[in-house]
Amino acid sequence: MNLPGGSRRDAEDAGRFFAQSGRTWTSQMVQMYQFFLEGHGMSVAAKKKTAVVVGTGAGGAMMAKELQGRYQVTILEKGGEFRPFSLSVERMAKLRPSGLFFDERMIRMLIPNMLVEKTRDMIMVRGIGLGGTTTLATGNAVRYDGALRQIGIDLDEQFDELYQELPITTDHQKHWTKTTRKMFRLFERMGLDPVVTPKLMDADQCIGCGHCAIGCRHDAKWDTRQLVDEAVSFGAELMTGTEVTDLEITGRQVSAVHARTVRGKRVFHPDLVVLAAGGLGTPVILERSGIVCRKTLFADPVLCVAGPLEGLRQDRQLLMPFISQQDGYILAPYMDYLSFFFNKDWRLPMRDMASIMIKLADEEKAASAGKGFTSR
Repeated sequence: MNLPGGSRRDAEDAGRFFAQSGRTWTSQMVQMYQFFLEGHGMSVAAKKKTAVVVGTGAGGAMMAKELQGRYQVTILEKGGEFRPFSLSVERMAKLRPSGLFFDERMIRMLIPNMLVEKTRDMIMVRGIGLGGTTTLATGNAVRYDGALRQIGIDLDEQFDELYQELPITTDHQKHWTKTTRKMFRLFERMGLDPVVTPKLMDADQCIGCGHCAIGCRHDAKWDTRQLVDEAVSFGAELMTGTEVTDLEITGRQVSAVHARTVRGKRVFHPDLVVLAAGGLGTPVILERSGIVCRKTLFADPVLCVAGPLEGLRQDRQLLMPFISQQDGYILAPYMDYLSFFFNKDWRLPMRDMASIMIKLADEEKAASAGKGFTSR
């Protein structure tokens, strides 16, 4: 390239070089390329539109990955980096008789990214931090959209795309313990028609530690932090510790996003806003912004029942390795850490307990109140 004469081809070559090199453009590079374009009668490319994505859970992370490139994306996450539970469960269990664990909201002492909110009737659990609740979920990939199909919503195309993009597998069966296999056969004999649970995971990395719902330390379970990493590698900006308080509405459009950080308040003026702060977080932001939400929130109620069975070691098996879908509920083996630490009736050692999850169907009769709590 020659300065300042050059040719139109020089300008195009310069642009391609920097675009394909993967290098970050410095202000000098931008000025040089702009000089080439203007010097040869070529218009400077329009500034890329911007987008703000609120939340890094299942919805926000996927949208950030899909939008980055078409938009310059800024991802806002209320929490920080996810930290899996790394203490010894057996040692912590020795503190239960002391009365130290008297309120479920104290679970954050053990698992900082697990936020528990209580109402008169329910204990609501969600993840706060990178990956949202996907870091604390069991990684199930069960398709359960029959009710939607009945009202004319066909999601076949969307599910096909997910199956191609995400690591969904049932290969975890090779890591099942004798206990898991025995429970599966018992379900069969009882006519409960158990099926192996499709999991979002790399089965080869699983060691059967039973920590699926308190943070996988072995990178076996997939969560949406991987999507966030992809979006950032494509050029998105990630801001953790940034709590969106409300949206500024002008006419029928969002004109600004207001947020709080440790350094003070921030205001963003993007071209596009994706609000994906979770089922409990999103309605609160909308209400603060003057957008009234219908009281049709439904949750994911879970009841765990447990009994003594010496030496079972259910704490050393994959959570929800298989499921039994019934009319209005699902059954699955599941060791519930929240009940183990805070339910006074769960006082046996975890190795000597058998626990079954009953996942109940809910009705759309709840609302999210101003502080994030739900009411019925």
